[in-house]
Amino acid sequence: MNAAGVHLIVGRAQLRAQRASSNVLEFCGARKLSMGKAKKSKFPRFIISAIPGCLMVGFITSACFGLNLNLTITGFLYLIAVVLQSLIGNLASSAMVSVVAVACLDFFFTQPVFSFEVTNPLDILALISFLVTGLVITRLTTRVGEEVAISEHQRRQFSRLYDLAQQLLALEPDDSILDKSVERFRHVFQLEAVSLFDAVAKSRHNSGSPKTLLDERTQSACHWEQDVDDSASQIQVRCLRATGKMIGAVGFEGLEEGELTIGPLAALAAAILERVQAFRSASHAAAAAEAEVFRSAILDALAHEFKTPLATILTAAGGLREIGSRGSGEVELAEIIETEAARLGDLTSRVLGTSGPGREQIKPRFHRIDIADLVVNLVGQYSRQFADRTFHVATSLSTTEVFADGDLLRLALGQLLDNACKYSPPGSEVNVSLELKNQEAAVRVLNGGNLIQGNERTRIFERFYRGQEAWRLAPGSGLGLYFAHKIAEAHGGSMTLEEEGKLTREGTAFRLTLPLANSAA
Repeated sequence: MNAAGVHLIVGRAQLRAQRASSNVLEFCGARKLSMGKAKKSKFPRFIISAIPGCLMVGFITSACFGLNLNLTITGFLYLIAVVLQSLIGNLASSAMVSVVAVACLDFFFTQPVFSFEVTNPLDILALISFLVTGLVITRLTTRVGEEVAISEHQRRQFSRLYDLAQQLLALEPDDSILDKSVERFRHVFQLEAVSLFDAVAKSRHNSGSPKTLLDERTQSACHWEQDVDDSASQIQVRCLRATGKMIGAVGFEGLEEGELTIGPLAALAAAILERVQAFRSASHAAAAAEAEVFRSAILDALAHEFKTPLATILTAAGGLREIGSRGSGEVELAEIIETEAARLGDLTSRVLGTSGPGREQIKPRFHRIDIADLVVNLVGQYSRQFADRTFHVATSLSTTEVFADGDLLRLALGQLLDNACKYSPPGSEVNVSLELKNQEAAVRVLNGGNLIQGNERTRIFERFYRGQEAWRLAPGSGLGLYFAHKIAEAHGGSMTLEEEGKLTREGTAFRLTLPLANSAA
């Protein structure tokens, strides 16, 4: 054969190689489509999937035969084709390609050619070795592919578990957390239905459209403390325990390969139930603590108020000792003693009632009160106690009666006057005004001094809260304004701190608003 003939054969082989490689790529790229159509074809599925490998064998046969390549090189190329087929097909298709490659190797490259007779024992050994090698490689690559598929599936399942755990942890522990949780279970794992039974609250939480009575089977499994695995109905139920106690059960319908994920899913459901039950316990404990703190706040506020009548009693008693004969002044002081002592006794009785065995709460005892007279009396009392302050009272109301508890209202207004005196410099003015607007009476107390900072204005009525200036200027517990605010709310009114822009000059102004006695409120 001359050089021109060799070049012609090589050119034809390259053209055949390009055509065959394009066909192989088309078959590999459309593998899923071919596999889908194979179900409807009359040929077995492995025959359809073996077509790319057979085409590769045909291409190699044509090229090697045209180039007059020997048995060794051709066998190696056939072996590569078998390996490639094992990567895109199954064991049966790869075995079929191996047999076809051995047949082509025997027919075209083993003496005598163009026949299936082999005269040389070494050639027979080579063919057998090639077939065994191809089948072993096919088996190994197929097993590796199966392990990769299993690993990929497991990775996807664990990724779903991770996403589900993140979504469950992001839920707020409120009353709807269990309903939201079962919805997350069903959505992430694409299940038919999910049911969660809370054994403590005796409640069911379902999501989806079950084909069977999934919620009843879940509750029954919790009652009998027995897991359920029904492959026919695709139902799996697991009992949930915490610290050895039964807390509920969770059921799934349509869970694929449940043996892999049913354990982690049940653990997540148990964690959610534990979280909900811990939230309930914490809420009950917080409510009990809140009630106890409020009761203590009332006691502290009332005890704080005892200082004013006691100081008045001591002052009046001292005046009696200085008066030599009984006169109008002595009689007036005696009346003050009796009035304040009676008030102190009433407050003491009510405080003792809250700390007795029944632990009854203080409730307002409503009756008609002229709030203008109450304000005037309180201002007079504080003007005597804080002689270095100047008090101004402005009222022009004709109807100032409100329904209120006199003692509690006196506590609230007294707290405003007490704060106005304590947190203002000596010699400053305390302005008290009584206004009428929209069938409501509003008492406004304005004192000079430093303004309350913006970041503290929203917290001024919180229990035990005191601003930075308050800690520096005067002692206190942080309960006075909190208690005054609660008293205003108990009377259907409000206690507010005026905005800085409403003040005509530097200072702090509080406003106590109550509905009038003749209003609908």
